[in-house]
Amino acid sequence: MAGFRDVVGRALQAGLDLLNKQVDGRQRRPAGGRPSAPDGGVRAAPSRDRARTVSYQPDLDGAADPGEIVWTWVPYEEDASQGKDRPVLVVARAEDGDLLGLMLSSQEHRRDDENWLPVGSGPWDREGRDSFVRLDRVLEIPEHGIRREGAVIPADRFERVAAELRSGYGWN
Repeated sequence: MAGFRDVVGRALQAGLDLLNKQVDGRQRRPAGGRPSAPDGGVRAAPSRDRARTVSYQPDLDGAADPGEIVWTWVPYEEDASQGKDRPVLVVARAEDGDLLGLMLSSQEHRRDDENWLPVGSGPWDREGRDSFVRLDRVLEIPEHGIRREGAVIPADRFERVAAELRSGYGWN
């Protein structure tokens, strides 16, 4: 009986290992939801620490650009080993070419939080809910870390976000 359990255990482990390796050219996340360390993953930093020029430049060409909303895995602030897939507004690029983005939320209680700015609804939310963008925490996302381009935010809404970054967080 013990031999049978060993064989089944090894087979299950081999299956799990296979799931966590490359499938169809995409790096799968480990069971905990976090990108594996070799691909860099998404990092978070205070917005003031990553201040740079922000300008509206969407171009749905397969590469993410400022003004586009993309989907990516975002670590939780309180436990970076966990997180969830969510929409992110691309606002700039880092010196190393990574995307800089601000996460979106559709939770209504964000409306009263000074670190969140309402940006209305759009095609990035299937339910058409109003969204809020977090201003004080910027995400550094490797280009290969985005799951898909979700939408382009209207220019006037992007400019409201940019104005807040400029006035409150030292961006240009």
